[in-house]
Amino acid sequence: MTKGIFITATGTDVGKTYISALLVKKMRDLGYNCGYFKPALSGAEEINGEIIPGDCAYVLKTAGINKKPQDVASYIFKTAVSPHLAAEIEGVTIQENKIKKDFEVLKQEFDYIIVEGAGGIICPFNLDKNNQLLLSDVIKSLDLDVIVVATAKLGSINATVLTTEYIKSQGINVRGIILNNYNPNDFMEVDNKNQIEYLSGINVITEVSINEKDLNITEEKLLSIFKEI
Repeated sequence: MTKGIFITATGTDVGKTYISALLVKKMRDLGYNCGYFKPALSGAEEINGEIIPGDCAYVLKTAGINKKPQDVASYIFKTAVSPHLAAEIEGVTIQENKIKKDFEVLKQEFDYIIVEGAGGIICPFNLDKNNQLLLSDVIKSLDLDVIVVATAKLGSINATVLTTEYIKSQGINVRGIILNNYNPNDFMEVDNKNQIEYLSGINVITEVSINEKDLNITEEKLLSIFKEI
């Protein structure tokens, strides 16, 4: 039985891909057959006539997984906007069933799988009133729990607590929070971490400093974030 976890964040450019890469790499360094999946990606580059999903390429390279980046993403868009708008511009409809099917295929290859979202938790994939699909719907469809990536910078208490409360309101379980670009010598960031835990009721499972190459987390704690699916 495969185990998985979904990585979301308090917003765009908070560090989901960076943290996802470190998580997959850590699992594989510990000897676990861990893979990666991204349901939708916007802002892909065209290189020599080939559309390359950069986030996927980065995670696979960091973790040492020998797969084509296109094989671990369901929808890849060149337009660097929200997936629902990129899909509309490029004449595509994002389908929940395709995402589920691609996920099931990857589950056959890996014992553990880390799924990375797009944007924040309410990122829209499809806003057709007869076929609305938000990121939270995708998470529920894949039957996954969530890790929230946040920063400890000014404003992070509000952003993180609002994000976790919305996730919980959708009936999704939050396994923990990872603070990215954390400075343990900054008194405000240390306090922000404490208040985030206090107000959200959710533990910060690890903090990641700028340009870290490895996660400071025990094997036991790392394995505990995954849900059997």
